[in-house]
Amino acid sequence: MIWTMLDTWIVVAAVLAGATCALVGSFLVLKKVSMMGDAISHSVLPGIAVAFIVTGTRSGTAMFVGAAVVGVLTAVLVHAINYYSRLEEGASMGVVFTVLFAIGLILIEQAARHVDIHPEHVLFGAVELVPLHLVQVFGFAVPRGVLMLLVVFAIDLSVIALFFKELRLATFDPELATTLGIHATYIHYMLMVLVALTTVAAFEVVGSILVIAMLIVPGATAWLLTRRLLPFLVVSVGVAVAAAVLGHIAAITVPPLFGYVDTSTAGSMATVLGCIFFVAMFCAPEQGIIARGFDVVRLRLSIGTQDVLGLLARAAERPGTDAGRLSASDLRTLRRSPFAARRVKLAAILGLLRMKGLIALRNGSYEMTVRGKEQGRQILRSHRLWERYFYDDGNVDMSELHPAADVLEHYTSARLGDDLSERFAGEYSDPQGRPIPDKE
Repeated sequence: MIWTMLDTWIVVAAVLAGATCALVGSFLVLKKVSMMGDAISHSVLPGIAVAFIVTGTRSGTAMFVGAAVVGVLTAVLVHAINYYSRLEEGASMGVVFTVLFAIGLILIEQAARHVDIHPEHVLFGAVELVPLHLVQVFGFAVPRGVLMLLVVFAIDLSVIALFFKELRLATFDPELATTLGIHATYIHYMLMVLVALTTVAAFEVVGSILVIAMLIVPGATAWLLTRRLLPFLVVSVGVAVAAAVLGHIAAITVPPLFGYVDTSTAGSMATVLGCIFFVAMFCAPEQGIIARGFDVVRLRLSIGTQDVLGLLARAAERPGTDAGRLSASDLRTLRRSPFAARRVKLAAILGLLRMKGLIALRNGSYEMTVRGKEQGRQILRSHRLWERYFYDDGNVDMSELHPAADVLEHYTSARLGDDLSERFAGEYSDPQGRPIPDKE
């Protein structure tokens, strides 16, 4: 791999495009209007074309104004169609952006036919050509696209920093924001203007189609990794920057392995973004598929162990020599219990309880240890308090008490258990007359 100054400028442009899109796109993800970025990225084309027709130049200022106007118009039209036609919001977006996008392509094809505004570049971008268009800034030659993206990034960052509190309230609770005197609708349209400006600035780098990935995927990845707004924005921008750098490296190093020279950096960036998202989807510490799978297994094991201890606690109330032991009929009952239906093996449950020192195998039968008896008694207490609650306060039929209590006994916190104890202070038995164990 040969790295040149051109590669450096390409990466700088890609990084700025990704960071700028991720910054405003994060709020689209949080507001659950991700496809509004898709709608605006397509529908601003008429604004760009009209700006060129009116001014006769590709001035960044004129195109920004045209894009901002059409971006706000898109948001207004989507809301109006959604309100007056009663179409769902996704269909309203589809109607607006497809029509405006088609108009924009026609205008660009006809009005800008003799200028180097090619529809293909508008759709797919041309980040590789960014270093070829230079402007002088304080005596230094800087690519025009980099300068434009830097200005838009500074605008986005400044507006978000200045209105951070308002954006946070309007994003998560628009009604509360309005109550506090923050007009959530104005904040929404301000965000749409930023999205429109960002889209135009990113056209030259990633195009109107791939800009959607830059707007949405970093925020979607951050959604899997954090639930706090400021870290959310940092993670989103970080993902976009990493995808930009790795995307260009992949674009110039991977194709030669298969006999090709190189490939599109913008397409490679979007591909890397997708890879990062899927890695986060599987490996995120809380929201990832693997972590949630472990949570499900832990929950099933917890429910299973509590069922076994509860059954042993009931067995301890039986008279005779079998008191406190699991009999053959008890084992059959366990195999028919809910945790067995959830594919948790009884042998694994019993092994886990033995490993924790809660039960012991003596003379071919399982018995609770001292610690096991304590936990089993608490489970049985919770179960019978719930039966008392459903019978006294819920008027639940006697035959339905056990299944209902059997579910809630596994989700009863210490505080909830204390509340139940206070509610039924002085009650010493459940509706069937069986004793409710003491707390201590």
